[in-house]
Amino acid sequence: MPPAEPTPALLTNPWRLYFLALRPQFLTVTLTGAMIGLASSVASGVSLDPVRASVSVCFALVAHGGVNVLNDYYDELNGTDRINTDRVFPFTGGSRFIQNGLLTPRETLLFGTVLMALVVVAGLCLMMVSNPTLVWIGAPGIVIGWAYSAPPLGLNSRGLGELCVAAGFSLIVIGIDFVQRGAFSALPLVAAIPYALLVTAILYVNQFPDYQADKAAGKGHWVVRLGPARASWGYAAITGTAYSFLILQVMLGNLPARCLIALATVPVSAAAGRALLRNAGQPKELVGAIKSTIVAANLNGLLIAGALALPQFLGWN
Repeated sequence: MPPAEPTPALLTNPWRLYFLALRPQFLTVTLTGAMIGLASSVASGVSLDPVRASVSVCFALVAHGGVNVLNDYYDELNGTDRINTDRVFPFTGGSRFIQNGLLTPRETLLFGTVLMALVVVAGLCLMMVSNPTLVWIGAPGIVIGWAYSAPPLGLNSRGLGELCVAAGFSLIVIGIDFVQRGAFSALPLVAAIPYALLVTAILYVNQFPDYQADKAAGKGHWVVRLGPARASWGYAAITGTAYSFLILQVMLGNLPARCLIALATVPVSAAAGRALLRNAGQPKELVGAIKSTIVAANLNGLLIAGALALPQFLGWN
């Protein structure tokens, strides 16, 4: 049985209400990205600063939560969440906090804005203790998170949502690493891309149940532009690129061969891709594909993080 949507009667505790408004079930991918960032520092011989690590990871999660809240607001503004009858809760169709009367649109906008303001303050503090050029990672990340759904840009509605997600989650890895080492490095970028593409696949598969509502609301992402049947092949392109990139970087010597352990998630992605091809136009049949896509992104990232960091912790040469 699918979980019940939130209602005022179910969420009487305001702390729990605002926590769940962050859509915490999706924040695991941010935590995974943070682990890759820390692992890339460890693999380079950098000694982790626990305070910097804790603050940067915490506010990466706050940033993702803030983006989720703002996305709820802007999807209420354009009408897609309100008319979405094919949603697969809790994965698609928004948090339902506005539509079910738990938060007003104004309260949602204010909450999201406060969260992003806290991220800015934390970023400024981290710049002072790490390196001021952290701004070149943090500022684009915040802009991408806002511009993804906010007018006038609304990048997801312009077919740029996948690029936003891939870039945004890559920046999480790069930023977490940067706070530790205080400088730019190619390793976190190379390690981030397979994981970031698999996170992009989460966005992509989640757009299929929302197809009818997004089309009616004028959101021109690629599932709307191509139609579910043709767009379903895009999932294979995204996940295939992720795994091919990982193999290529190992072949080029940019990642250690042990990172190939992350290919263990190929069958999970492949099964999700096959399910999507079969059921692209049947929203309620996509729950398994969505769950498998989330598992693949998290597990792949954790395997890459482990492959990078574990030898250092164990003292292997």
